[in-house]
Amino acid sequence: MDSKQPIDRRIEDLIKRMSLEEKLGQLNMPAPGRMAQGFEKSSDACRKFAEGKLVQNVGPAGGFFAAASSVDGGPGRQAEYINELQKIAVEKTHLKIPLLFIEEGTHGVLTAGATIFPEGLAIGSTWNMDLVRKIYSVDALEARSRGVHGLCTLVIEPNRDPRLGRNEEGYSEDPFFCGKVAEAIVGGMQGDNLSAGDKAISVLCHYPGQSEPVSGLERGAMEISERKLREVFLPPWVAGIKKAGALGVMATYPSIDGEVVHGSGKILTDILREELGFKGLVLCEGEGIKILVYEKIASSMKESGEMALKAGVDVSIWFEDGYLNAMYENVKEGRVSMETVDRSVRRILKIKFLLGLFENPYVDAGKAEKVSLTKESRDLALQVAREGIVLLKNEKKLLPLSKNIKSIAVIGPNANSKRNQLGDYVTHNVLQDVSTVLEGIQAKVSSRTKVRYVKGCEILGNEINEIKEAQRAARESEVAVVVVGENRRTVGEPCDVFDLDLTGLQQQLVEAVYATGTPTVVVLINGRALSVRWIAKNIPAILEAWNCGEQGGNALADVLFGDYNPGGKLPVSFPKHVGQLPVYYNYKPSKKFWMESDHSRWAELYVNDNIKPLYEFGYGLSYTQFEYSNLVISPSDIHPAGNVHVSVDVKNTGAREGSEVVQLYIDDMISSMSTPVKELRGFEKISLVPGEQKTVSFTLTPEHLSFLDRHLQPLVEPGTFEVMVGSSSEDIRLRGEFEVKE
Repeated sequence: MDSKQPIDRRIEDLIKRMSLEEKLGQLNMPAPGRMAQGFEKSSDACRKFAEGKLVQNVGPAGGFFAAASSVDGGPGRQAEYINELQKIAVEKTHLKIPLLFIEEGTHGVLTAGATIFPEGLAIGSTWNMDLVRKIYSVDALEARSRGVHGLCTLVIEPNRDPRLGRNEEGYSEDPFFCGKVAEAIVGGMQGDNLSAGDKAISVLCHYPGQSEPVSGLERGAMEISERKLREVFLPPWVAGIKKAGALGVMATYPSIDGEVVHGSGKILTDILREELGFKGLVLCEGEGIKILVYEKIASSMKESGEMALKAGVDVSIWFEDGYLNAMYENVKEGRVSMETVDRSVRRILKIKFLLGLFENPYVDAGKAEKVSLTKESRDLALQVAREGIVLLKNEKKLLPLSKNIKSIAVIGPNANSKRNQLGDYVTHNVLQDVSTVLEGIQAKVSSRTKVRYVKGCEILGNEINEIKEAQRAARESEVAVVVVGENRRTVGEPCDVFDLDLTGLQQQLVEAVYATGTPTVVVLINGRALSVRWIAKNIPAILEAWNCGEQGGNALADVLFGDYNPGGKLPVSFPKHVGQLPVYYNYKPSKKFWMESDHSRWAELYVNDNIKPLYEFGYGLSYTQFEYSNLVISPSDIHPAGNVHVSVDVKNTGAREGSEVVQLYIDDMISSMSTPVKELRGFEKISLVPGEQKTVSFTLTPEHLSFLDRHLQPLVEPGTFEVMVGSSSEDIRLRGEFEVKE
């Protein structure tokens, strides 16, 4: 209890005083709903577990997962409830060890009264890492004000199969890009001082990956080689842990090349802790201890608990017996050593000391109300939504629309649905106003504009068929805005799909409106890349808004009517159809060979039309134009340990202020192992007024130039590297080369 003593000394003193029951209690931070159903029953269970009176041989609890989100009231009530549980732990237990509280914080704290930011791919589409830091800084502030100390599910793994519903929580298909996002998340959320009242533990998910499962199915095995694990999936973890210092990870559901992660010492200890230098906590997934049983690695929960703890899973969040009485039996029977238990307990106590919980376990409920859902946080949500909107098509400059337009038809199942634009990991009790597209348009146009709204259909099924009404509204209007996409039943955890086309009657709705001859704009509100081939070919203007958060409608109105010039770029590739998968941009040269083949009948019938994506990685239009010039690469040759400096001039040659994401790709022209045709190695978002020019500079280091040799070791090999700078992975404006010499 002496704050003047070094933390490690305090930990050892505490461990010597702890009984086995108290140590096992620290390993358990269960979700209240797993202990009892209904708030009254679950809160009573939490009180008992906090005091160590709920489970024989286990307790007091180490903390709780999703306790604040179980409260129906706002931030103040949540803080009071957490304070109540902390008081039990601090004042009614033998060793006065404070509780650790963890919540979901994917795009805002999953509690009532917290700011709901755009999710996943909308954030990725901003390509703005300063904005990412701000999002997760607010996330941490609103969490800590409630008494919450750690936030997950921060999905830094690359999106490699859009059929998987959970990929809506991720940010990009590219490992390098995801690494930059991981660094920004940890920097914004954890900062430099965890004991500060506005910082929280970043629980990065899902280590080491689950986004390319067999058949795109939730919990499906990741049948990938160790090479692919290290080339594609580990880079974001290196960035988030080794570079940024993340103190939390959640182990993934699926097996990786046959290794069930929750029982893999190789993945959770050898790679995570020894290679990456991870110093924090490994949390199990929901129902994670059970995975080893249904994967047929363990015959019982008792054996599964033994394997998981030995492998390196420190915390159970699911009230599973493997970490409760079965673990008590394992220790008593000598199957699990006290040293193994102490290893995880030390890690848990270390985090609690770093957070300053032994000195300051309580929070100010009044402050929780004041710092949550502020004007500043809502303005930030608006800016993120704006920057995350991608202009996919704008034929004959249909957009932006005039605010003085005489009439406009607003059509579609997502045109006036607050819930559908929020994504997953959102509280059931949304306290704030959520602006829909219809509301945003109504607030933007002049008082003389006639706005006609027709829902048209549902996202799924055909219970509502208002297609004729939609056609009538479109015919009577100067322009039609059709808002389609997905909802919580079609995307998110665990909503996987077998195709990526629009569901229900949505495609028919769009085609019917287009058939009226009224100029049509399609707005997509969705959580994954969709195969919208017909829309891309026929509709003159298309906006991708993703799950755009609480301010999404206002943001879209700003873009539709020209108050904001869209500058978002796609962080994933859009396939033409599901049979084209995988369609990510950084494919191997064999695919390029067939794409460029001019003699193969297979190429004639298949490749020319279908092997290229509908919209490529990095793609996005603007209401203005940008010119690239003066590519400078210096020096022209280096040794393997050297750096290369690249600069390019970018000028706004249009009539509007706008932002451009300058993207740098490289290609190792000849290498001893097969490497991708191009890889993103730098990007910068710049804003330019008409006529303005800026110089954008990048530095390529050995880390950027290396690949994994046949022994899976990083190597910078002598040879020629091509440098490609442009506006997307396909829209390369300038090219150059440099040499790496022996």
